[in-house]
Amino acid sequence: MKINKEIREIILKRLLISLGVLLFIRIGTFLPVPGINHSDLAFYLQRHSVAKTLVSTFSGDDTFVIGLFTLNIFPYINGSILVQLILGFSPSLSKLQKEGDLQGRRSINRLTRFITLIWAIIQSLGIALYLKEILFDWNYTLAIEIVIWLTTGAMIVLWLSELITDYGLGNGASLLIYTNIISSLPNLCKKIILENSENFTIFSLLGIGVLIFASLYGIIFLQEGVRIIPLISSKQLNQLSFQDSRKSNNYIPLRFNQAGVMPIILTTAILVVPNYIIKLGLIPDINFPINFDSLKFIYWISYFGLILLFSSFYSTIVLNPKDISDQLQKMAVTIPGIRPGIQTTFYLKQVMKRITLLGAIMLATLATLPNFIESTLNITSLNGLSTTSLLILAGVVLDLIREVKNIYYSNIYNNKYQ
Repeated sequence: MKINKEIREIILKRLLISLGVLLFIRIGTFLPVPGINHSDLAFYLQRHSVAKTLVSTFSGDDTFVIGLFTLNIFPYINGSILVQLILGFSPSLSKLQKEGDLQGRRSINRLTRFITLIWAIIQSLGIALYLKEILFDWNYTLAIEIVIWLTTGAMIVLWLSELITDYGLGNGASLLIYTNIISSLPNLCKKIILENSENFTIFSLLGIGVLIFASLYGIIFLQEGVRIIPLISSKQLNQLSFQDSRKSNNYIPLRFNQAGVMPIILTTAILVVPNYIIKLGLIPDINFPINFDSLKFIYWISYFGLILLFSSFYSTIVLNPKDISDQLQKMAVTIPGIRPGIQTTFYLKQVMKRITLLGAIMLATLATLPNFIESTLNITSLNGLSTTSLLILAGVVLDLIREVKNIYYSNIYNNKYQ
């Protein structure tokens, strides 16, 4: 009873810290940056559909306030993605990360923060220059002030997210993304209902229900599904028979989705470029007739194929079979029935190819499912229920459950052996 009370107090304290920081960041998002006339901004948005669409994408509504924390955690996310790509192509940094000591982690964190700062400056500079066409009193002094305010806000958000990770409940960056997605869901549901009030039928409602159920089931499977590869040490191999060795409690868990949402992010970033070029009028109008159904089909095929390609590519960056084989050989640990060295590397490579292909096919199917149902049932704005958002939501909830379990078991262990 005493243990349960202590655990509840620890979880409640961490939860309150996380909620307090998230509330503070949410309030800071709506604190307007000094010097910006938001009346001019609202006037501009009502008369420019492209800018209005872009604003709705980030804010989830037609209204938009450039606040202190407008950049939120996005510079850090971009910086983290870039660092992961650098680690995949830089042997020295990759070795520093694999060594796993405190100094190595600090060096990687410093690099991530530095790149985050650069990204924050670039994004805030882009906003400041874009406001030149909107604000009547725009000048270079105001642009510099906007860059300083937004960059400072982004770095404060990064510091606060690290406070959540260290002292709160859950990962700070993931919780901030989770909060942004959850806050946009009411506006998304309202938009779907208003735009499709005349098209809703029993079949369309069933289709939306199937979409949500299939997406959540598939996402949880991708997040939690693993391929267990048993391991056995040389000492155990001498004591156990071959059949018993396959029942070893030591194993390597290879996840079906090693790349997470990265393939979807990279695919979307590539395929959205032609659409924005056309909307901005950078290419002349095409006069010959276009079959839009064929264009949709080509888009879906490209979307599906690029996700498969990026999933395979990113999985090779996250996990290297040669490195795993070398580590097993150093620890005198083998896979039952597989010789150490080249055979282990080949075996791991084959297994990873199979599970990566299966995970990539599932991820690509889940990503294209909203588009298919939207087109089939003639329901607009359904693509807002993106697989990326659902994958993040499910992943954050599963991580929170896992962390609560870790707190529970670690406190029981500490009280038992003190």
